[in-house]
Amino acid sequence: MKSLKSHFSLITALFSILITLQLFLSLDRVITAYEQTLGENYGIVVVSDSNLSEHFFKKIDASIKEAEALSPKQMLQSLQEHTGDSGINLMELKLPYFYRLRLKHFISPSDARTLGLKLQRETAISRVETFAQQHDTIYRLLQLFKGVIIVITAVLFLVTSLLIIKEMRLWQFQHRERMNIMALFGAPVWLRSAVLFRLAIVDAVIASILATIIFLTIEHYGWVDRILELVQVHVALFDPLTDLPLLFTVAISLSILLASMIVMGHKEEV
Repeated sequence: MKSLKSHFSLITALFSILITLQLFLSLDRVITAYEQTLGENYGIVVVSDSNLSEHFFKKIDASIKEAEALSPKQMLQSLQEHTGDSGINLMELKLPYFYRLRLKHFISPSDARTLGLKLQRETAISRVETFAQQHDTIYRLLQLFKGVIIVITAVLFLVTSLLIIKEMRLWQFQHRERMNIMALFGAPVWLRSAVLFRLAIVDAVIASILATIIFLTIEHYGWVDRILELVQVHVALFDPLTDLPLLFTVAISLSILLASMIVMGHKEEV
């Protein structure tokens, strides 16, 4: 009964670590995909009296992905009810050229300001609008969210590791007499602790399988995908080719490491 309880406690602790790790990886992918979406939707508006090419803008900064020319007609249509056709045509002739610059990725506020200054230094450009306030707010919220996720993951990892160490110490205490007898007969440390390492590895494999089943089920039924669609993010929360080997490696390595710490700290009774 005690052995089953030790198995269950160790599996639960390892399972919690793996779930926390996979959640961190999944959230990191979601944030990265969301940043990519923001980068595609975020644009810098540039005004110029000259007709500029896309190549002109790309030479200014490598982060510029494309330059989209904005038609002045869209602006004039909103004034159509207040002016006549001749007035609209006259305004269209006087209007400058408008461009929207799309970036390769979602840049930081400092990079946005630097890019804005680079554009303003060009004599062919008369005005630049980077929408700095909205950009800074979104960027700070993303960074805050990342920081909170890292702190929570670190705390859960630490607490669960301490629980695993406690369970292994209890198991060692239960088998102390057998280990001491084997030590008296000159058995090496690895042989005395073989059962402990076997317990740790088997429980690590079981915990990895359970965590994999959980995330494969979530991925299969697409429960989270419906939520991510609200923010126009499409990303795989669990990738078996990369996440599955990672979960098994982390679980087994952590179990062996903590078991080794227990063994090295064990003192035989004389």
